[in-house]
Amino acid sequence: MAMGEAREETVLILGGGLMGLAVAHALACRGLAVRMLSRRRLEAAGHVAAGMLAPHAEGLEGALLRLGQAGLEVIPTWVAAIEADSGLDCGLRPCGIVVPFRSAAERDAYPTAAWGRPLDRAGLEREMAGIGPDWRAGLLFLQDGQIDSRRRLMRALEEACRRRGVAFEEGWEALALLRRGGRLEGVRLRGTDGAEQEWEVRRAVLCCGAWSAALLPELAVFPVKGQMVSLQAPIGALQRVLFGPGTYLVPRHDGLVVVGATSEAEAGFEAGLTPAGQRQLERGVAALLPEASRWPPMERWWGFRPGTPDGAPLLGPGPLEGLWLCTGHHRNGVLLAAVSAEAVAAGLSGSPLMPGLNAFRWCRFKTGEPGGPP
Repeated sequence: MAMGEAREETVLILGGGLMGLAVAHALACRGLAVRMLSRRRLEAAGHVAAGMLAPHAEGLEGALLRLGQAGLEVIPTWVAAIEADSGLDCGLRPCGIVVPFRSAAERDAYPTAAWGRPLDRAGLEREMAGIGPDWRAGLLFLQDGQIDSRRRLMRALEEACRRRGVAFEEGWEALALLRRGGRLEGVRLRGTDGAEQEWEVRRAVLCCGAWSAALLPELAVFPVKGQMVSLQAPIGALQRVLFGPGTYLVPRHDGLVVVGATSEAEAGFEAGLTPAGQRQLERGVAALLPEASRWPPMERWWGFRPGTPDGAPLLGPGPLEGLWLCTGHHRNGVLLAAVSAEAVAAGLSGSPLMPGLNAFRWCRFKTGEPGGPP
């Protein structure tokens, strides 16, 4: 078997998106040699995400809420380290998030209502001037916020990895994982010239997002297509994120407002914008903040979130010895990047596993597997 020259002690990161970069940076900070493989980094979900940091505004519950809260807590320190390593600003903005409801009863029944400040109609109007007339109550989550993942975080994180010595190998498509007796042995790759190679690998982290099941069919990960648009608002017109059902508005410092997002699990990997998806966004904007319908559109795009049956990630040791998983983060990849990367880096470094990590085992959906249903 012809092999490449990946050293045994090197950790191979499969996938060059936000998760791959976050894990690579965390490992490099611990002094490990890291090599990152990616086909096209710009297709990763991190390049199309709105960047909300919203475990409470999203109404997360149970173990996923606890993981999201842990992620929110460590993000300022994580961002500071990335900015120190890269010399670039990540665009972190702890602006707070407003979630509107059609009634006070609906507001009070929200899973995370206890973490928010309740708002009546007058309070909604104070926090979000011009909000649509259908919304009669709300919650203000001051602890939630956003980061400019698309324009700033991804670039800063890549530069931080480079300065930490991470080796980037772009233009390689991982075709298969090579295994022997339940252990990872290597990876088969295809380059941009169509030629295939096999590299010996003993330790790797799968961060392939929506494409993860192509390498490991036993993983319950599938693509959820999302379409988005950005609008140019007057600077300062929107101070907080407005998170409505099915539509959200995320304002940047320069007046750009990111609007998302459709959730199209049935679309598979079908590329491109659709009239139906764009109409859905337009209707959502008009219902949430009618004034925003008059703001000029700047850009329209789409991407693929890595979904799982319960909306929570696959995080921790994988089905092969030597393989770790950091995928399936669905809507919360930016929020969970720091805490997920630290959990994986700690495990690969021989440190104790993060408490609660068993809730995100890959096999929780497989009947008869340890940690799965009976």
